[in-house]
Amino acid sequence: MLKGDNSLNKQKDSPYELLRTKEIIAILDGDTKYGKYEFNDGTELQIMMPYLSGPDLCGVSTLFGLPATYSWGGVNLSRWQYLDNLMIHCIEENRCSDLLAYLFDKKQFSKMLSGHEVDDINAAYDHITKSIIQEINGVLFFGGNELAIVGKQFIVKPIGSTVTVEVPKIKTIDREYIKGISTRALDDVEQKNYDSAITKSRTLLEETFCYVIELKNETPSDSGDMAKLYKQVRTLYSMHTDANTDRRINTLLSGLNSIVSAIAEMRNKDSDAHGVGANRISIDEHHARLFVNSAMTMADFILSVATK
Repeated sequence: MLKGDNSLNKQKDSPYELLRTKEIIAILDGDTKYGKYEFNDGTELQIMMPYLSGPDLCGVSTLFGLPATYSWGGVNLSRWQYLDNLMIHCIEENRCSDLLAYLFDKKQFSKMLSGHEVDDINAAYDHITKSIIQEINGVLFFGGNELAIVGKQFIVKPIGSTVTVEVPKIKTIDREYIKGISTRALDDVEQKNYDSAITKSRTLLEETFCYVIELKNETPSDSGDMAKLYKQVRTLYSMHTDANTDRRINTLLSGLNSIVSAIAEMRNKDSDAHGVGANRISIDEHHARLFVNSAMTMADFILSVATK
């Protein structure tokens, strides 16, 4: 059977296909609004998902391994198409629950909820997210299905059914995988697509960190915070500088912190995963190559430490 046939069968068999209606996608991308939530101080907030612009959706797509760029003033897909393409990709990669967890994460609501007391923020977040899931289930109801949170996973299942969530298999990260992402990132550099190259560099490090953490049967502390992930890796694998280690090696180890910080910060400020408009930083080809090669070298080193 051809690979394309496998992908089509996987899509057809996936319950997450039920989320690909325009009505549900319009809910998820922040187009649909449902009344208002009132805070204790009398201020009101629209009940809706955070609005995702075209650049935002391209950023999320790239974050989940489906590179997408937004051309200002050029020809782009509709916002609905960007999210639908991402849903298809996540179905094929078995990452729909991860995508929904990302979209519903409290961090995504920060702009909407900021400026209030912590208890008020938590109460508003709970009310809004529960209301939105209820609205999605209002669409799924007529097919006898519902969206539910089981453990920490978002599951589409028949109404009232019991689902046992299997622990997902650890995605294998090896040198071929590192080489593959690095090659694609360098191809982006050749095509002058430096944003995408930096995003892939960040993705490579983040996935490598998560992988070696899971090898220790631990849960990654925060898959959106590179510094926290790297700190967890260093702790689990005793990678801190040591008085008994040659000072030159210690100097190299301490330099790894700078690599993580630079790639994380550059990606946050300048990559295609965030639309930042006029605040973009201009980078040259040789700098983009430096980012890619630094990420590749560090990923290879971390993998060597974890599998020695």
